[in-house]
Amino acid sequence: MNLNGSRIIAADRATVWSALNDPEILKACIPGCQEMTGSPEEGFEAVVVQKVGPVKATFKGAVQLSNVVVPESCTISGEGKGGAAGFAKGAADVKLSDAEEGTELFYEVEAKVGGKLAQLGSRIIDGFAKKMADQFFENFKSQVEGPQVPAEDSADEPAEDVAAGEPEKKKGWLGRLRG
Repeated sequence: MNLNGSRIIAADRATVWSALNDPEILKACIPGCQEMTGSPEEGFEAVVVQKVGPVKATFKGAVQLSNVVVPESCTISGEGKGGAAGFAKGAADVKLSDAEEGTELFYEVEAKVGGKLAQLGSRIIDGFAKKMADQFFENFKSQVEGPQVPAEDSADEPAEDVAAGEPEKKKGWLGRLRG
């Protein structure tokens, strides 16, 4: 299966590139990642727990960076074995380019599965792979950009209530509709 997409990340290209090579950031971005060790030069070892349809498995695998053009592009390839559940392997070509809002990260992913996972059918596997890719790149964007503070209208609530330590009263969806 093949997937592709892009994200605009509000950071300069050097920052995004650095994050792509940081095992702690990658660990935080990979859904279900329990452990990640290694370096970009030597490769990474990872343990990921995932449930695909009715099959839950712990995948142990290796991730390598190749075709590295600092700070423009690289290929991230990996393979994980999940015991009786089967295996998953794939590669992502990642390209970075300058954008008005920061850096555009474009990716093309090719993935394959085998064993019990392959028996689930392409619809389940394709949906799962798309969800994992979307989650990874959204998590990556959040990790690089940092926590986003929503803009709130300060005229709605007096500042002294918050300063006095009173908990903010939240309205449910019905209360918000009523105004």
